[in-house]
Amino acid sequence: MSSVPSLPLRVLPGRGPLRRAARSVGGRGSLFLVERHALVYRHAWLVFVSGVVEPLFYLLSIGVGLGQLVGSVQGISYAAFVAPALLASASMNGALFDSTFNVFFRLKYEKLYDAALATPMRAGDVALGEISWALLRGALYAVAFMVVMAAMGLVYSWWALAALPAAVLTGFAFAAAGMACTTYMRTWQDFEFITLATLPMFLFSTTFYPLSVYPRPLQFVVECTPLYQSVVMLRDLTLGTVGPALLWHAAYLAVMGVIGLLVAARRIGKLLLR
Repeated sequence: MSSVPSLPLRVLPGRGPLRRAARSVGGRGSLFLVERHALVYRHAWLVFVSGVVEPLFYLLSIGVGLGQLVGSVQGISYAAFVAPALLASASMNGALFDSTFNVFFRLKYEKLYDAALATPMRAGDVALGEISWALLRGALYAVAFMVVMAAMGLVYSWWALAALPAAVLTGFAFAAAGMACTTYMRTWQDFEFITLATLPMFLFSTTFYPLSVYPRPLQFVVECTPLYQSVVMLRDLTLGTVGPALLWHAAYLAVMGVIGLLVAARRIGKLLLR
C-alpha cells in the first residue's frame, strides 16, 4: 500500500454531512483496493461460480420446468419472462454479498480499512473501492447469465446489449446501499435485516408473475422497490419494448447508488477517523 499516491487523509469540511462525504468520495486510491481484492480472489475463482449457478438453477427449474405448465405470459414464453428478472436478482445478490458480509468482516475483524487509512487513502477511497469491487462482481454474474440467456434463445432484441450496463447499474445501486447499511451493523445477527429486505423483493418484484396479479395497493408498494425498477428495465431491454419509462428506472437506481456511496463514505470516515 506504500505506493498509493499522496491524498489527504481526513474528511474535508463542508456544509452538512453529505457534502463532506461527497468531497471525500473516491480518488485513485480506490483502484488499489480493487487491485488488492483481485489478487486475493485470483485463486478462489470458484466463489464466483455460485453467483451464476444459483439463478441458472432457478431459470431451469422454474422458468423452463414450470414454464411447461404455465405456457406464455404477456405473449412470451414463461422462461423469457422470468430470465431478465433472474438477471436482475443475480446482479443484486452478487453486489450485495461483497458489500455487506465481506465488508463487515474487513471492517470489524480483519481491520483492513484501519491499515488502508494509515496510508494516504481517504475514507471515500475505501467506500468507492469496495463498491467498485462489488459492482465488478455483479457485472461478471450479469455477463455470464446473459450468455446463457442468449444460448437458450431468450433474448428477443438487440436492445439486450444495453441490458449489461443496466445490470451494472443495478449492482452499483445495491452495492452502495448495502455498504451504507453495513456500516451500521454491530453483529452478524444484524444481517437478518438484509435478508428480510432482499428476500421479499426477490419473490414479489414481478420476478415470477406480472404486476397485474396484485391488488392495486400492493402494486404501489412493489413499484417503489429498487429491484422492481431493475426487473422492469432489464425485461423491457431484452424484449425490445423500450420507452421513456426506462429513464425513470435508471435514474431511480443511479440516485440510490449515489446516496449509498455518500453515506458509506461518511460512515467509514466517522467510524475509523475518530
